[in-house]
Amino acid sequence: MAKNTPTLILAALAPALLLGACGGSDDDLPQLAEAKPATLQACADLVSRLALANTQITATTVVPAGTLTVAGQAVPEHCRVTGRMFERVSAVDGQTYAIGFEMRLPNNWNGRFFHQVNGGTDGNIGTASGGKGGGGALSNGLRDGFAVLSSDAGHSGAQNPLFGLDPQARLDYGYQAVGKLTPMAKSLIQTAYGKQPDRSYLVGCSNGGRHAMVGASRYADQYDGILAGNPGFNLPKAAVAQLYGAQQLNSVASDPADIATSFTPAERALVAAKVLEKCDALDGATDGLVQDIKACQSAFSLERDVPSCTGARDGSCISTAQKTALSNIFRGARNSAGTALYASFPWDAGITSANWASWKFQSSIGAARDPVAVGFIFQVPPAPTSILTDTKAFALAFNMDTDAPKIAATNATYTESSLSFMTPPNPTNLSALKDRGAKMMVYHGTSDGVFSSDDTAAWYDGLRNANGGNAANFARLYLVPGMNHCSAGPATDQFDMVTALVDWVEKGVAPDRVIANARGAGNAGGVNADVPAAWSPTRTRPLCPYPQVARYNGTGDIESAASFSCK
Repeated sequence: MAKNTPTLILAALAPALLLGACGGSDDDLPQLAEAKPATLQACADLVSRLALANTQITATTVVPAGTLTVAGQAVPEHCRVTGRMFERVSAVDGQTYAIGFEMRLPNNWNGRFFHQVNGGTDGNIGTASGGKGGGGALSNGLRDGFAVLSSDAGHSGAQNPLFGLDPQARLDYGYQAVGKLTPMAKSLIQTAYGKQPDRSYLVGCSNGGRHAMVGASRYADQYDGILAGNPGFNLPKAAVAQLYGAQQLNSVASDPADIATSFTPAERALVAAKVLEKCDALDGATDGLVQDIKACQSAFSLERDVPSCTGARDGSCISTAQKTALSNIFRGARNSAGTALYASFPWDAGITSANWASWKFQSSIGAARDPVAVGFIFQVPPAPTSILTDTKAFALAFNMDTDAPKIAATNATYTESSLSFMTPPNPTNLSALKDRGAKMMVYHGTSDGVFSSDDTAAWYDGLRNANGGNAANFARLYLVPGMNHCSAGPATDQFDMVTALVDWVEKGVAPDRVIANARGAGNAGGVNADVPAAWSPTRTRPLCPYPQVARYNGTGDIESAASFSCK
């Protein structure tokens, strides 16, 4: 059990949290039983019926059908419950903190709990709708009958990012909020439906993917299925790498006031085109997607394959200095001794997109993202609040030799480093999850501009090694070619991982491939502006379990997933 988890709450609920199993698979892992539906027994009087430790229910409201929609479809009538947990006044900064949450309970419940863990630095309670992965959702967990929980992870938006000055707020953000919310949510479900959830799922992307991976390690006894998208499970290191990247970009910016001038859209398009020239056909199809991302890293050379400028920058070449800066970013952040501070990034075609650019040119120096996350949430001691007046200056002055080690530091006030409270302990030891029959699915866009899919692939390689060379019987990774951070990019980024996960957990149907769609013109979930005009707007591709890649069969419609096999 994680440090400071409310053990009395968990102990009181332990009998109800036991998970039934029936039968067994060929490899002797338990097969968990399928969830059974139930009907909401009450909404308006839930406040009077609930008695939850350290919890204040602030409102219960009936939400009529159609108030929420997804892809033009009405979400059925449901009950919205809001509340706060563990309210306190910080002895460090004098601020009042609490774990705020909302739950949405459908009238016709499918017997499943969906813990929607949110992204960024949290601080806002997202609508508890239950996103299912990728971009442009066609349905969501709430519409499909899940009871869905969302939270702010222990601080308000008004407290971002300075909540990091409070040690307990750091721990809640890192992992303890999930541990405190889970038994509360299951108890609330018991009161609302007359039974505990039969199956529980922890789902998120970005920092939500990090929450999910931490949950797989710390709360394996509480969740039957884990879905982690573009997981920043080494988020403090990735944030440092963002500052490193800002320094590299600033060194070649033609306008010192705008680091986006380091690489113009035309220059990024040039690099992407050269990547495709060398890598697109490696999977047997010339279709604008680099499926064999590993082979591409050997096939493509920035130095050799992209023309070097001998005169002015006009989009047909890049300078030697630009090549050095971009190579340094893709190689991965390092200190002056050459020691790696974060993972490398794979060359891919998605660097053309606005999503990728926003992470590199805005978040790396902005007051809402990486500088303040490093300064106030991750490092010990925290940076002075005066850095808020010029976060770009903080990013550019950050020293990779003397400042980067602060994310691993502790002191008498901050007794856990960010590498402890933010990252999953023993991430390749998921035996507790595996041995229960629980399952885990992870996906990651190969053109993510902030969290490296190389880092996630290396984690999965370690998980495979820890399980005799094969972890596919309980955990699978899906790389999404061209996709940026959680969505977007020249990619087939519309997919439903939750249904695949439920079928694996409860029916034993292993997800040997997940079908993904391009969101071209007319897509009901929303059009992805990065879909190339040459693609069919309804293109489909299989997402394959790593290390397999989607390869063209040699015949058939190149726009159809049916023409590709995972090999």
